[in-house]
Amino acid sequence: MASIKIDMITLQVLISAFQSITDEMNMALIKTAYSTNIKDRRDCSCAVYSPGGESVAQTELGSPVHLGIMPSALDSVLEKFSLDDLEAGDHIAVNIPYPKGPGHLNDITLVSPVFIGEKVAFLVANMAHHADVGGHAPGSMALGRSTIYQEGVQIPPTKLVSRGQINRPILDFLKQNVRMGVELEGDLCAQMACNNVGVRRLTELAGRYGVSTLQDFTQYIFHYSERRMRAGLRKVPNGIYTFEDAIEGTALTPPSIPVKVRVTVEDEDIYFDFTGSSPQVRDSLNSNLACVNSACYYVVKVLVDPGLPPNVGSYRPIHIHAPVGTVVNARPPAAVANATIITSPKIVDVLLGALVPAVPERGAAASNGATSMFNIGGVDPARGAMYSYVETYAGGQGAMHSQDGMDAVQCHMTNTRNAPVEVIEATYPLLVLGYGLVQDTEGPGRFRGGLGMERDLEIQGEETVLSVSTDRYTKGPWGLFGGQPGGCSNVHTTSPEGERQRLPYSKMTFSAETGSRISLQTAGAGGWGDPFTRDPEKVLWDVIEEFISPGRAEKEYGVAVRRTGSRHYKLDLERTQELRASREKEGAGLADRPPSAVTPNR
Repeated sequence: MASIKIDMITLQVLISAFQSITDEMNMALIKTAYSTNIKDRRDCSCAVYSPGGESVAQTELGSPVHLGIMPSALDSVLEKFSLDDLEAGDHIAVNIPYPKGPGHLNDITLVSPVFIGEKVAFLVANMAHHADVGGHAPGSMALGRSTIYQEGVQIPPTKLVSRGQINRPILDFLKQNVRMGVELEGDLCAQMACNNVGVRRLTELAGRYGVSTLQDFTQYIFHYSERRMRAGLRKVPNGIYTFEDAIEGTALTPPSIPVKVRVTVEDEDIYFDFTGSSPQVRDSLNSNLACVNSACYYVVKVLVDPGLPPNVGSYRPIHIHAPVGTVVNARPPAAVANATIITSPKIVDVLLGALVPAVPERGAAASNGATSMFNIGGVDPARGAMYSYVETYAGGQGAMHSQDGMDAVQCHMTNTRNAPVEVIEATYPLLVLGYGLVQDTEGPGRFRGGLGMERDLEIQGEETVLSVSTDRYTKGPWGLFGGQPGGCSNVHTTSPEGERQRLPYSKMTFSAETGSRISLQTAGAGGWGDPFTRDPEKVLWDVIEEFISPGRAEKEYGVAVRRTGSRHYKLDLERTQELRASREKEGAGLADRPPSAVTPNR
């Protein structure tokens, strides 16, 4: 433990300093990146680690799925390279999900040592989603694949840069195996620049405080976070909490893929057991253990102590068992490309469903249920080169006990932005025909769930292959305590001749003709509490803003509104009182039942 006197002011200053360094690293990566996916959508994350790979600090600008997975990527690196193998200026790349992490091949991680004098004092790392890493289809996240060998180039822990010099043969090999080599090189160079910022700032911090002081305080930070996490868990009622939900399948899998959890809270520790979840499947929906860990870390933090400094100390009271050979901990060489966008959000829904009865004031109804994705790639006729457009689309956020869910927002495990319409049309052979919220997709409740969104694209490229991956296609996200499910997702294609059809599955890879259109509508989110207890003024506002239709206001909320002009409405108080009085005669709403008596709608 620390050999110096620990004071809380210095402790907080150093917690903030480490946090600031990771945030600056992340901004450096965004500002220097080549691809739209990183420079505009910010699909990247950064962190600082101890020489042993223990998480010290994480950026708040990144994605929880990345930040929870990166410690496993560090484990992969440190199993191959000892600290004695590292030199100043090294950058080690890794993307293989087995046996440790990352979560899928697109998330290339770069790890770099921070030397203070002759010793490694810290490690810095970043993870960035590359728009293409080879494999069967553009974007490298194809559906209908059964093994990881079909998903792209695999990079075991490899010194991509040694003592500041890029290993050109390795970089050239990687570029040869992807569709956009220039973009890959540009983003990898941005990742190097990002870590260089971290090295420089940590060196400056060590010069101010001394490396031994920093390392002593680092250990204390770990103990501080652990104590806070354990103190928070003591406020959660001891007990066993269970829940089950399902991933919607593909043409190669069962139609429903169960994910099941048993959560045990024992004083200062929490245990997650995923026994009973589906066996691994013959498609890219399988997850590795690192991806499961990230979901568990995230849910515990947001439910127990959202302001807790995240580091290895905060993970210590969390114990996870995911049986090998299941969809949540697959054996290699199972395909895993969609784990971070489909399986991880589903695990979060299952964990929230289990723990809401224990901490209802911190919980939420089900959000849109997936990090819905388009991967569209082929040949850009204007440039005569291949392209790959990748974007994850936002959806509804689940309602909470005292507030509505947000509309069209990235939820839970991701934190990326949308790609602006202007950027899409300037960068890719795509025309954006429509983009907006989808009316009546909220989950009705005393507090309503968020709305889904829709984007409608026309494909102007050639030899196009499209991968779409979403969920909640047949069953909307569940509500809580009488709240109703949110609207389902939808994907439609329209041929150049105008023939429109709904995709048979929510997850598919297929070819598309030039001039065809593709429309993706994400799911809304579940509501919280009896909709007939919602403030009529809030319902009126939602009608005025065209979030819900007048008919839905009356049917789902018992609120009657009258049109008084174009987009002008007013409450019909007499009719509203009649509707709600009639409902009252049918019995009290579910909102008045105690939480233990209410099971989330499935």
